Amino acid sequence: MEKEDSKPLRRGLPLLGKTIVVTRARAQSAEITNRLEACGATVIHCATIEVAPPSSWVALDSAIENLANYDWLLFTSANGVEFFFRRLREKRTDGNPHPAAQIICAIGPATAQALKAEGARTNVVASESTAEGALAAIIDHVGGPERVRGLNFLIPRARVAREVLPDGLRSLGARVDAVEAYQTIRPDIEPDTIRRLFKERPIDAITFTSSSTVSNLAGLVGLEDLSGLLANTLAVCIGPVTAETAEKHGVAKIVHPREYNTESLVDSIVQSIGRS
Repeated sequence: MEKEDSKPLRRGLPLLGKTIVVTRARAQSAEITNRLEACGATVIHCATIEVAPPSSWVALDSAIENLANYDWLLFTSANGVEFFFRRLREKRTDGNPHPAAQIICAIGPATAQALKAEGARTNVVASESTAEGALAAIIDHVGGPERVRGLNFLIPRARVAREVLPDGLRSLGARVDAVEAYQTIRPDIEPDTIRRLFKERPIDAITFTSSSTVSNLAGLVGLEDLSGLLANTLAVCIGPVTAETAEKHGVAKIVHPREYNTESLVDSIVQSIGRS
């Protein structure tokens, strides 16, 4: 598994003649689609993941009702921002659609952009789009790990998510409520549709922006081992966690950028398979 350096995109159309599969729906992947097409690539959307409302609104509604009790709001994805603020607008009766005094932290630039679109201020942006990076940014903002003790954090997030950030905050003495704001589900696609996609034409690269996009692909085609399906395709993963999932599913040709964002992901594709 290689880790690519993030470098500026080459001039011209370095991906002309290349076909890239994006495993998110077009509506959820506008930025990466636009960047790839601007480089000359043919983009095929094969969504292996869909975003849906939470299995229950109870936990999120309770958190919204008690929002004033939280010192920090942590958002780990743009989807978390969208579903939290949508529900906040539905539940608030005081005419104020935004949190008041909380410190708001965004993990990664895409999440920060989603908050900006909602008109919410962002106090802390973890430039490294990982739970570990967010924990470091929080500690730096408060002035040291000892100052985290006693703080109350709300994390509106996906139903299934890593526990690194909540556990890290709790280990420093914080109280953390990580509540389900949305869930990702596997779409209903015929396995043969996906298999034909890879048989009928060369697929130069496939993008994976979360571990779920990898495991859902395996589930959709009924193959735990994806080495045959992706034998001639470069798997470009958003970060090391997603890359590890791809490895577990037998994928051999994997790269991921040093910075975990869309721009760097496209840069990695250009550096790996683009024309000089």
